[in-house]
Amino acid sequence: MSALAQPQVIFTHESDLDGLVSGLLLQRLAEKMFSTPIPLEAYHYQGWKARSLDESVAWVCDFTFESRLDRTGWLVLDHHTSEARPRQARLIHDTTKSAALLCYELAQPYGIKSPELDRLVQLTNIGDLFLEDHPDFDLACDYANLVKTYGFWNVHSLIDGQLEKMIDHPLLEVMLVKRRVEDPIGYEYSRVHTEQITNSVGLVKTVVGNTNSIVHQLLERGATPYTVLTTIFRKGNGNFIVSFRSRNGDALKVASVLDGGGHPNAAGTVLPRSVNDLEAAAAYLKQRLQPQRHQLNALDDLATVLDQLKR
Repeated sequence: MSALAQPQVIFTHESDLDGLVSGLLLQRLAEKMFSTPIPLEAYHYQGWKARSLDESVAWVCDFTFESRLDRTGWLVLDHHTSEARPRQARLIHDTTKSAALLCYELAQPYGIKSPELDRLVQLTNIGDLFLEDHPDFDLACDYANLVKTYGFWNVHSLIDGQLEKMIDHPLLEVMLVKRRVEDPIGYEYSRVHTEQITNSVGLVKTVVGNTNSIVHQLLERGATPYTVLTTIFRKGNGNFIVSFRSRNGDALKVASVLDGGGHPNAAGTVLPRSVNDLEAAAAYLKQRLQPQRHQLNALDDLATVLDQLKR
């Protein structure tokens, strides 16, 4: 194993459990190796893309590898599809493993290993890769929903940065009840409250339940005419987060139009701060995802004006 350079900071994805687990594992590894605490920073995709990278050395996990990360001494662990190839940075990449599993495999030779971490990384891997046939899939989704429900830094604070404290956390009982009671109710509501964004993209309106689970069921059962389903929720800081899900690989394509990222069937983005309510968010999606339609409408309007001028 080649030597790892001491990072000034560790970057991770703020939106999900995989980002939390992988980021904390790298932070623990860095402190073990260099006997000093290394700060952890977490970002959503747009914030990450806008963040200037002034550090001479950093470790990055759960973000797609790109050319700007290809720097001497930098370490990147990720599982998203990328066309970029490293020339200077060290890239640990495997699309069949979660970022958490990649970080755990790197950390184990340094003595960072326990039955609790084994279990948490396994559940993170199941949930993030959406291994729906695994017998622990529902439980894995409950763990993932802790971060979705309470937020990255809130969960970080609740466990005091100690990943082992997430195993059998009392809040998992809340996730279990929500899944059993709220999800069926939420599914039936969302099934009949899906708004067309484009011919292939539908906006799912949700009121209760695990949004990811509900959208997954809608796609699996073909309950709507759309191949990509999107949901919108507002963070505590006022930003609107948009999630895209699909079964044919189109979710990432749609998210990319909005400067987002993620997996082929699970991607997301953050809307501009000028979008200040759900109605405006839906209108923004329609405007950005239907540019050709708007261009055609504009051409039709221009043709009408020219025709009237000729008369």
